[in-house]
Formats: sequence, C-alpha cells, structure tokens
Amino acid sequence: MSPRHFSRLSLAAAALGVLAVAAFAVGPSRASEEAVVIPAPAADVQAADGIQTAVIAGGCFWGVQGVYQHTAGVLNAVSGYSGGSKMTANYTMIGTGTTGHAEAVEIKYDPKKISYGKILQIFFSVVHDPTQLNRQGPDVGTQYRSAIFAVNDEQKKVAEAYIAQLNAAKVYKKPIVTKVGPLQAFYPAEDYHQDYLTLHPNQPYIVFNDIPKIENLKKIFAENYIEKPTLVRNAKATN
Repeated sequence: MSPRHFSRLSLAAAALGVLAVAAFAVGPSRASEEAVVIPAPAADVQAADGIQTAVIAGGCFWGVQGVYQHTAGVLNAVSGYSGGSKMTANYTMIGTGTTGHAEAVEIKYDPKKISYGKILQIFFSVVHDPTQLNRQGPDVGTQYRSAIFAVNDEQKKVAEAYIAQLNAAKVYKKPIVTKVGPLQAFYPAEDYHQDYLTLHPNQPYIVFNDIPKIENLKKIFAENYIEKPTLVRNAKATN
C-alpha cells in the first residue's frame, strides 16, 4: 500500500491531527524538487474553433487536476481513469494496478486562450517527472504511469514530436518514459476525488506532494497562472 493510499484511509485521523500520517506521507517526490524549465514545443496543434479536450496521466490525479484548475484557458479539469474498461473504472479496482487504467485527468480548454502544446509543456515541466517509470514520487504502480491519451492523430504527432525534442535537448538526466497512445475512453472518478487539492489543502499528502506543483506553476508559467481555481463542482452548477 502506497503512502497516498494510507493517507486516504486515514483522513479522519489526519483531521484529528495525527502527526504519524504526515510522516508516512513523505516520500521521494518531484514535488519537493525544483521543476524543470523546458522549451516550448516546436510544433503545436493548430487552433480550432470550440472547446477542445486533452487527456493526460502523471501520477496521482489530485495534483494533476489541481495544476490545470489553476491554469488560464482551462474550462474544466476532471479526475478519472483511462486505459482500461468501464467495468474496472473505480478507485478500488484500479488500486490493484491490474486494470490497465491510469489515474488520468480530462482537460477541457479554450484553444484561443491556451494551446495543446502549452498544456503539454506544463505537464512535462511542473506536473510530474516524466522519467519515472510506472510510479510518481511515493506512488508506485502502472496506475501512476506517465501517459498522454491523444484524442486525434494531430495530438499524437505533436506529443511524440515534443518528447523527441525534449529528449534530444537532454533537459532531463534520464530519457522520458511517457507513453503516447489514442484515447479509447475516459471515465470520471468518484465525486470525493474531484477538487481534492482545493478542498483538502492541509491534507499531508497534498502539502508535501501537490502544493509545490501549484507554486511552481505560478513561478514558471506566471502568464498562464490563475489564483482562483476552476472547480468541477462549479462547472456542474452552471450546466
């Protein structure tokens, strides 16, 4: 069981201020390191009319969702599962690491305000460490893998070209292991996972692993950062 699983099962204890939970939550994590400043992609998806979709996976979806909820041009970022079947798209089953699912985030964005390439630049820079195979920080398993689920061929080509560009530039000490493939389906996660970073800013796992990602977004991508997060619950209220 990973530190994050432990902390989730121990939310009540954390609320009571049990310090052992905080100690258990600490682990090796990109969040505690400096984010990697990387060049923008040389190629990008051509701007299109209407709301566009991107689906990515980079470890625990709490932090991934949180970053994009603070990103200008993102209209909604939903935590969920991708890579497996509908029958296994639930937190209990994906936790076994045998379903094919990754914890993923579906991003709805306005291409007039942010491009697909910028979303990927943020993904590779501050969201996660793309050189970690089947893990992210303290979380281990294929469900925490680095992946891009392309919704069309253009997204796939841009993502693959960007990975090749970053590897050639040697911006990381190790090769990127992010897998790029077509999106088959995205299944929203349970309600209690949505807006988790905003709703639980003092939860030990969030404090140590995810809040630094928001700080790095604000520092490195200041022109793309928004202070007030765009929350799932607010999007539901307006629909």
